[in-house]
Amino acid sequence: MITVQTAETAPIEIVEDGPFRFRIPQHGQMRVPGVVYASHELLPRTFDDQALQQVVNVATLPGIVTASYAMPDVHWGYGFPIGGVAATDVATGGVVSPGGVGFDISCGVRLLAAGCDRAALASHLPALMDVLGHRTPRGTAHGAVWHVGRSELRQILEGGAQHAVDRGHGVRRDLERCEDEGVLAGAEPDRVSEQALERGLGQVGSLGSGNHFLEVQAVETVYLEDAARAMGLSVGQVCVMIHCGSRGLGHQICTDYVRTMDQAMSRHGITLPDRQLACLPVDSPEGRSYLSAMAAAANYARANRQLLSEVVRDSFEAVVGCGVDLVYDISHNMAKMETHRVEGAELLLCVHRKGATRALPPGHPDLPPDLAEVGQPVLVPGTMGTASYVMVGTVGGGAFHSTCHGAGRVRSRHAAMREVNGRELRDDLESHGIAVRGTTLRGLAEEAPVAYKDIDAVARASEGAGLCRKVARLVPLGVVKG
Repeated sequence: MITVQTAETAPIEIVEDGPFRFRIPQHGQMRVPGVVYASHELLPRTFDDQALQQVVNVATLPGIVTASYAMPDVHWGYGFPIGGVAATDVATGGVVSPGGVGFDISCGVRLLAAGCDRAALASHLPALMDVLGHRTPRGTAHGAVWHVGRSELRQILEGGAQHAVDRGHGVRRDLERCEDEGVLAGAEPDRVSEQALERGLGQVGSLGSGNHFLEVQAVETVYLEDAARAMGLSVGQVCVMIHCGSRGLGHQICTDYVRTMDQAMSRHGITLPDRQLACLPVDSPEGRSYLSAMAAAANYARANRQLLSEVVRDSFEAVVGCGVDLVYDISHNMAKMETHRVEGAELLLCVHRKGATRALPPGHPDLPPDLAEVGQPVLVPGTMGTASYVMVGTVGGGAFHSTCHGAGRVRSRHAAMREVNGRELRDDLESHGIAVRGTTLRGLAEEAPVAYKDIDAVARASEGAGLCRKVARLVPLGVVKG
C-alpha cells in the first residue's frame, strides 16, 4: 500500500496491482476504482500535484464504467488529469465532459517521413530550418498558411483534412493515414459560437505556442522491423513531427460549453466534487450540441496539421529536393463514441481521452489496410532535446485501447521559467547539434526538458503495462517552436 498526500485533500491510498499498474480502491463518491499505469518513478507524489485526486474525482462521473484511468505521463490538468481516460455508458445516462477533452480539442501529433536519410540532410539542415522557421506561422497571435473567409471556414469545420486535400493542400494518401480519414462525422458549425469562429478565421495552418512544435528528427533505433516497414520507417530516416491542435477556436468552444454545462447540471441532478468536471448526459440537447461543436473543432485541427504538412513538403522540396509522406496523424484530446465490451456486454460508450492517445490493436476494422496487420501507430513526442517514440497498439491493450501521449510535465511553466535561462538552453541544444528556431526565449524556457518526465521511462511503462509496443526511437535534429 502506498499513501500519497496531496494539497487540501485527504491522503490517497494506492495498491500496486501488477507490473506498471496501480489501483486506487473505490471509496467515497467514486462509482468505479482508479487505475494508474505507471512505474514507481513516474507515479505523481509531490504535494502540489493534484493528478491522483483528479483520477478520484473523475471516478464520480455519472455513467462511468470499469475505471477512471491514468496513463504513465499523467499530470494535473483542468478537471480531468492530463493523461486521463474515462468512458461513460450512453444508455444509462452517461455524461460528456468538456474538461475530459480539454481546451485544445483534437490536439494531436502528425509524423511525416522524408525521402532522405540523416547523412544526406546534414549539409542542408541549417537552410531547411531557416525555411521552416520562416514559413511556419507560430505564437499566440493570428497567422496562417491558408487565409479563409467564413464560408470556407464552415467547410473546414465540416470537412476537416478531407476538405483541405480537396482544395489541393495534400494528396489522397494523407487521408488514408489520418485518424477517421481526416474528418470526424457529426460536425455542426451552427453549434460553434461567433466568438469561436472569429478566433479560428486567421489561424488555419499555424503552430500556436506552449508545447506545440514542428521538429525534424531521425530514426535512431527500430524495435519492430515489420511494423516500421509498414509505416515506411528505417534506421537513419529523416522524419518530421508536428504537434498542434484547434488553436483559439477549440479553446473558445471548450470555454463556452464548460459554462453551459456548469449552469445546467443542477437541472439534471448532477453534483460533482469539482466544478471543472462540468458535464451533462450525452443524450441531452447540450451534450449532443457539445459533441457536434467538438467534432467541428476536431476537423479544424486536422485541417490545421494538413496545412502545416504542406509547409513541410514545400520546404523539403525547395531545400533538399526530396518528397515527404505521411506516416500517421492521431489526436489525443477527444471524446469519441465507441463500442466496447464491458462485463460481457457490448456497450456504446463516450470515451474521453485527455492527453491520451487511442491505440488500436492489429486487425481493428478502423485501421487502414496497409497497417491492419501491425496495428495503429502511436506517436509519443518527448520534449526539446530528447527522443520521441513511435509505438503501436496491441491486442488486449487496456483503458479502451488507450495509451500515453507524450512525456508529461513535472514542473509548471512558471516553475520552469524560474529555473531555466532560455538563451542558455538554446545554446546548449545547438551545441549538441539541434537547430532551434524559437519565437521567444521565454517560450523555450517554459518547455525545457527539465519540466518533463523522462520520455524513455514513459515509453517503457506504456509497453510494460501492455498498452502499446515500441516500434522506433527518433532523435531531434532541429525544432521550430511557438
